[in-house]
Amino acid sequence: MTDSKNIFLTAEWLDLALLNYVVDPSLLQPFVPQGTTLGSFAGKTYLSLVGFRFCKTKLWGKLSVPFHREFEEINLRFYVHRTVGSELRRGVVFIKEIVPKSAIALTARLVYGENYVSLPTKHRISAIGDNGEVEYSWRHQGSWSRLFARSAAASKQPTENSLEQYITEHYWGYSRQKSGRTLEYHVTHIPWRVQLASEARFEGNATALYGQDLANVLSRPPDSAYIAEGSPVEVYAGAETA
Repeated sequence: MTDSKNIFLTAEWLDLALLNYVVDPSLLQPFVPQGTTLGSFAGKTYLSLVGFRFCKTKLWGKLSVPFHREFEEINLRFYVHRTVGSELRRGVVFIKEIVPKSAIALTARLVYGENYVSLPTKHRISAIGDNGEVEYSWRHQGSWSRLFARSAAASKQPTENSLEQYITEHYWGYSRQKSGRTLEYHVTHIPWRVQLASEARFEGNATALYGQDLANVLSRPPDSAYIAEGSPVEVYAGAETA
């Protein structure tokens, strides 16, 4: 059981757009933290570009920082797992995370060793019934990039052992520290309702942020894409793995 005293951050993660790309495992292997294993679903390895809104953000469950409660985050991530005793911990590794506030980026780098950068960001959310459009944009080196998803499907709980469940239900984060060791931290939230996207894409120049190989992946249409409603979350303090 996770000790509530170790909660570092509470927030709501809302209006998620998740663009998922099947990649060769060798592309991600250099990023895999020590002690974790690169994950797969149905024999395929996934890289995801994700945008969402951080809302009602508080540190230690109670401290609200003025002008830092609501903001966008865009991250490029992939999936790993780690076995602890009889427990299989399904986790996420972030290649890069974008936020608009430099203090947020600095805090995340210091506390978790995550690869955060601070860039201007914006979002656009449109929803009429089950018709939804979600867009997140960021400016880097003078030009804007964006990820976009549209859906006309009703939102629903992912079915058991589905790709939607695999992409959205990872409750551990792993980051490689400067020492080479791995920091593990727990994230809790209810399972998210999702919509299958009928249209989704990334537009922009990703090379400077992610390198040419990852930019080549993002330049093609995603293999799957979802819009998730999101929920309140709790992010716990991390600890280095043995």
